[in-house]
Amino acid sequence: MSNWRDEKAKANALALARLTKRLPEVFPQAVLIHAKARAYVPSTLRVAVDSYWRAHPLRAERLARMLAARSGAPAGWQWHVGDPDNGLPATFRTPPAPYREKAHQRGPGFCCVCGQPVYRFGWHADLWNAGINKNATWHSACVTAWQFWNAPSGQTKLLRRLQGRRCRETNRRLLRTSEVDHLVPLFQVWRQHRDRTWPELLGFWGLPNLQVINREVHVAKCAAEARGRRAARIAAAEEAAV
Repeated sequence: MSNWRDEKAKANALALARLTKRLPEVFPQAVLIHAKARAYVPSTLRVAVDSYWRAHPLRAERLARMLAARSGAPAGWQWHVGDPDNGLPATFRTPPAPYREKAHQRGPGFCCVCGQPVYRFGWHADLWNAGINKNATWHSACVTAWQFWNAPSGQTKLLRRLQGRRCRETNRRLLRTSEVDHLVPLFQVWRQHRDRTWPELLGFWGLPNLQVINREVHVAKCAAEARGRRAARIAAAEEAAV
């Protein structure tokens, strides 16, 4: 019977040799340190970069919002929903991304999330003076950020730890059934904040607008929000009837 530890060590040694052979003179040291510390060492530099950002989703999310602020929204852009064929989000629950819309796409070499140039290995800065990578349309960091914005519940454990395992609403200990919640509900962002600048809007999907609360608290909060939406609809209908 083969010793799986020996097999793993042999595979890691081969992967590390391939990784080192392809290593350029300049490469992000944090990525390299992370790659060497993995249980299974990635054999390509691009996979190493992707692995690094997946391991640091909050760092990727902050970077993506910073890059979006550097780009700004295209001239005349407004947040609209309902036309996926043209790159518009299907609902207001998907974060706005003007550079994914057909009317504002910058083409190969530019990230369709933040609008900034993409360089070697999907990196966000040209450390190699090689110019933009025309085979890429995403930063590796922006891929992780986009996944985080659309499914923050996938990082519940990380967010629980960030909160000290205390419920943000009650300050009681978080239970295993605790859930991720948006402090400002996304329907309220759509109704009341849609005129804000695009980079500012992204914060409503990011860490500044997220909390982990116990499930019963989340259920009560959602019920209160639903009652508020219903009361607002009734008031609007009565006002229109006058």
